[in-house]
Amino acid sequence: MRPTDPDAPAPIDPAALRAHYRRFVRPGRILLTGHSHQAWPDVAEAGLRRAFADAAAHVDGKWARAAERAAVLQRAVALQLGPRARPDQIAIGQNTHELVTRFLSALDWRRGRHIVTTGGEFHSMRRQLVRLAEEGVEVEWVPTEPRATLAGRMAGAVRADTIGLLASTVLFRTSAIVPGLAEAVEAAQRVGAAVLLDAYHAYNVVPQTLEALGPDPIFVVGGGYKYAQWGEGCCWMRVPPDSAHRPIYTGWFADFAGLEGKQGALGYGERGADRFAGSTYDPASHYRAAAVIDFFAEQKLTIERLRACSMRQTARLIAALPQLELASPADADARGGFVAFRHPRAVEMVDRLREKAIYVDARDDLLRLGPAPYLTDDELDAGAAAVAAVAQEFQR
Repeated sequence: MRPTDPDAPAPIDPAALRAHYRRFVRPGRILLTGHSHQAWPDVAEAGLRRAFADAAAHVDGKWARAAERAAVLQRAVALQLGPRARPDQIAIGQNTHELVTRFLSALDWRRGRHIVTTGGEFHSMRRQLVRLAEEGVEVEWVPTEPRATLAGRMAGAVRADTIGLLASTVLFRTSAIVPGLAEAVEAAQRVGAAVLLDAYHAYNVVPQTLEALGPDPIFVVGGGYKYAQWGEGCCWMRVPPDSAHRPIYTGWFADFAGLEGKQGALGYGERGADRFAGSTYDPASHYRAAAVIDFFAEQKLTIERLRACSMRQTARLIAALPQLELASPADADARGGFVAFRHPRAVEMVDRLREKAIYVDARDDLLRLGPAPYLTDDELDAGAAAVAAVAQEFQR
């Protein structure tokens, strides 16, 4: 038996934790949706009720209190991105598409029309880039495999007229962590291209600091819908310090001073993150997220503990399904927060498993299983057994 690592984080006890998820974690169903929509702790409902109470009590004066909730999100994101990040660098948006599109609108289109990205980006980015390509933007899609050389091949695709490089830090189809991204980041920066990294599938499950991702200036986008349990409407973008970008897609929150008649021309906030602000939004999502952030702090659910829990749980799922073709990295250090198995009838399997109250999802021929810290080993084993049974059924 190996000696216990004294520096290892204390393990999470799912049996104790699940008492705080009574509304979502119900008898008779197993939520292997940790990579998509994690359960919300019960305090999330209290956060929503507080949003209503503030609106009822203060009407339009609620926005000062809503801003306090948004600031809780900004501090949480900055803390996880490491010492190089500050809360005032975090722009908040309803979804990543909104933030990515603002980033794209702020690029220096006078200098070129060439963008480098990968063939493995999520639809919020991919769809927008495909549409731009229809209008004459030259989008270079670098294949994700072999993953070990992806960053180097992205760096090689950068040209003198490249104006933007956009890439995920963890691939959404396979949960593979992209290694060596700093090489691609630095190649883009050498020609003056702006860099945006999509860390959605890393946030709150894979520790990724700015120091590890690459030198400034880099934009990083993500959200709390998945592993952070924040729910909808809680996305963010880290804006590098001293950013002078002027997004074409811009909302009136980006220039409060202009509303007071202090600026004649179209102005932008002094802070870089303010320049990427949108317009009026539903603040209830931030009340919910702030309540969840406080809950995580009370339960000491640090990124280190969450990562250790995720690695153990994904390894357990892999070991339980040796008969399926693994599409995710077998090495836990190279794997994100879920596991994907290749099966030609993966989409059909999702519906069949739902009939058994096993919640999973699929992307084309990839069946994705996402554990979460409130799932017990018994539930993981039962979920894996159901997947194995359905896979065998579909092979007949």
